[in-house]
Amino acid sequence: MLDNGFLEWQEGVDAIKPHVVRVSTPRGTGTGFLLSYLRNRRFCAIATAAHVVDHAHYWEQPIKIEHISSGKTVLLRPSDRAIFLDEARDTAAIAFSKEALPLPDEPIELFFEGKYLRVGNEVGWVGFPAVSARHLCFFTGHVSHFIEEEHAYLVDGVAINGVSGGPTIVLAGPGVYVIGVVSAYIANRATGETLPGLSVVRDVSHFQELLAELTTLDDAKAGESQMSGPPPPDPETGA
Repeated sequence: MLDNGFLEWQEGVDAIKPHVVRVSTPRGTGTGFLLSYLRNRRFCAIATAAHVVDHAHYWEQPIKIEHISSGKTVLLRPSDRAIFLDEARDTAAIAFSKEALPLPDEPIELFFEGKYLRVGNEVGWVGFPAVSARHLCFFTGHVSHFIEEEHAYLVDGVAINGVSGGPTIVLAGPGVYVIGVVSAYIANRATGETLPGLSVVRDVSHFQELLAELTTLDDAKAGESQMSGPPPPDPETGA
């Protein structure tokens, strides 16, 4: 188990809150957070779940990013952004001008490269659940399993519609680290009724490496994901 030192979850939430945004498309809403800055630091990248933005990306629809902490909002049309999708992992990154929102100067660190949390470690996540979409809410649970080939944690905690794409964090010593994004909630329907299940959290370290090589939005647009067909239905999820 990680030693969380003197940090409490209240402090972890306070640390991550300025980095979190609400992501809205014509189809629905989700959550995102500051992942990184492009190399010249004039452009930022927001991480979210692929199923939050893939439909808007395919149909070239606007995406609204709301920074609730400051009350600032930006409407990103296709020419204003570049989107990188990893549909297999259900992760996405949206690159756009840093000046659009008053985001922190430095993103929250990702968890140690090449490492993953062991079973039993406590993690927390935040997002904008549909039941209270204007309010950033906190959730917590423990790692049940890490599926290495899928870069996915199974966590014994709930994820609600609207929380998809939210950052999942761990408290380690004096620091707060992001371990991934909320992807799905898999309910237990083995008996025919809906019972508590597990949340799925996906790692995003590969996006940070990709975006670090890009300098301008033109660079990002040249390398953004191309979709050959309509996106698949959303994963079986409450997120």
